[in-house]
Amino acid sequence: MDQKPQQCETLSIERWEAPFIHFPNPKTFSREECVCNPVRYFVIMSMQRSGSGWFETLLNSHINVSSNGEIMGPSDRRRNASSILETLDTVYNLDCFTSASKNECSAAVGFKWMLNQGVMKYHEDVVEYFKRNGVSTIFLFRKNGLRRLVSLLANAHDKEAKPLNGTHKSHVHLPAEAEILAKYKPTINTTRLIPDLNLAERQTAKAVEYFNTTRHMVLYYEDLVKNRTKLREVQDFLRLPYRELRSGQVKIHMSPLSEQVANWDDVLKVLKDTSYDRFFRSDYKM
Repeated sequence: MDQKPQQCETLSIERWEAPFIHFPNPKTFSREECVCNPVRYFVIMSMQRSGSGWFETLLNSHINVSSNGEIMGPSDRRRNASSILETLDTVYNLDCFTSASKNECSAAVGFKWMLNQGVMKYHEDVVEYFKRNGVSTIFLFRKNGLRRLVSLLANAHDKEAKPLNGTHKSHVHLPAEAEILAKYKPTINTTRLIPDLNLAERQTAKAVEYFNTTRHMVLYYEDLVKNRTKLREVQDFLRLPYRELRSGQVKIHMSPLSEQVANWDDVLKVLKDTSYDRFFRSDYKM
C-alpha cells in the first residue's frame, strides 16, 4: 500500500484490502480535498473487437472511475519492459491525462490493454509489478470468436473505405451510422479460419494462465450483454459504490451471423461438426 498521508491516519482499512489501497501523489496536480480518498488500480485486459471499448465507456460513466483507453497503443510505451513499467507508474500515479481522467477524486484508475501490446511478451515483469502494486486485472473476452472475426474484418475494411462521410469510426453512437457500417459483409478466408480461431483461444487462455497469481476476474462480452447484473459484480470487484452504468455506444452488427458474411455457405461447411459450430447458435441482442 502507498504510504497513507499523515492527515488520513484515522482512515480505517481492513488488513486484506491494504495491498490494493493506494494514495497517489501526482507530480502534475494536487489531489487537495481528495488526498484521503483511497484509489484502486485496475487494468482491462482484452483483444481488439471484444467489446472493451463499450465496456470501458460503461465503467467511465461511474463518477469515481477513470479508465484511460489503450494507453499501451503507442509502440514507444512498450518497446521494452522498462518503458512499460514507466508507463504503468504514470497511469497509476494519476499523471496520465485523457478524456476519461477524473483526477482528484478517482476511486479506481486504470486502462485497457490489448494482448498484442506487449503484455504477453513481458508478462513476467508485468505480473511482478501488479502483485507488488496491488493492480487488479479484469479480463474481457468474447465467447463467439466468429463474431469477433467478422468485426475485425469489417473494421479493417472501414479504415480503408471510410464510409461515414470520409471518416473511420471504430465505435459509433448513432443508429444511422451503425446501419451504414453493418452493410459491409466480409469474405472470410476459410483456409485460415480454424487456425485463426484456435490461435485466439490459445492467446486468451495463456493470458489468464500468466496472470492467475494476481487478483483478477474473467468476463465475457456476451454475458455482459445478456445479464447487466454482471456490472454489479465488476463494481464489487473494484470496491466501488454501486451506480447504474450506461454507454452511448450503439452496436453495429445486430443481425444473425449468416447475414453478415459474404461466403457464409463456405464458412458453414468448414465449421460444421467441429467444436466451433457452437458459434452458429450463440446469437444475441444488445
